Amino acid sequence: MPRMKTLLLATVTMTIALAGQALAHAHLKTSTPAADSTVKQAPSVLDLSFTESLNLKFSGATVTGENKKTIKTGGTALTDGDKTLTVPVVDMLAPGKYTVKWHVLSTDGHKTNGSYSFTIAP
Repeated sequence: MPRMKTLLLATVTMTIALAGQALAHAHLKTSTPAADSTVKQAPSVLDLSFTESLNLKFSGATVTGENKKTIKTGGTALTDGDKTLTVPVVDMLAPGKYTVKWHVLSTDGHKTNGSYSFTIAP
């Protein structure tokens, strides 16, 4: 009987561990420029690093300025094992506060989204 309890406990433990991995989502780990940072020079590219690999076809980001005007960006790409979303900034950015809104689909099929801001110093 003790052997059966041990086997059952091991099965339950493995099931919980595997279920936790299956429920993983891609969360923003770091960004350049960093969230809530103030930079002296306008970035020409945004790098958003995530905790999981992404599906580029269903992932992207938009940038808006203080007046809610959308900033033109170029084609996005994935780097770092498909965990970093690279967004080229086409428009020249003037000093001020900018908001980055992102949405991603991880390769395991989970959608996540969020936003952060950064400021360009005058």
